[in-house]
Amino acid sequence: MSASAELQDLIVATLKADPAVAAIVAGRVYDIAPPQNARAFPDITLGPNDYVPEDMDCIIGREETFQIDCWTEEHGRLRACRALVDAVKDALHLPDLSLSENALVLMRVELARVIRDPDGIKAHGIVQVTASIEEAG
Repeated sequence: MSASAELQDLIVATLKADPAVAAIVAGRVYDIAPPQNARAFPDITLGPNDYVPEDMDCIIGREETFQIDCWTEEHGRLRACRALVDAVKDALHLPDLSLSENALVLMRVELARVIRDPDGIKAHGIVQVTASIEEAG
């Protein structure tokens, strides 16, 4: 399995299983959000990701970064989004998790930010998660 796909699956499963995150989003963690007319807030969507190869001797490795987007709709207020961002950070920063095919060496939150969406209604939280992975040969 692709290390990127396996990491994405782990992130989504971790967020859905975390009690603090689940209490806020009720399982609404998406690769892509539903259409606007069918979307309920708050929710979490996956943003862009990238990785840098980190190969050494006989080890094929990578440092992969995912953006986790947190969304609330509170008439532009940021407080609820801050609570969601903190819950996501707590779930994904230095967790005791593992991948099934590849080896998760370390996962950490590198950045957490909350901003107002240009629509003036939604708040947008951005959590940047970086994972060091040793790929299965």
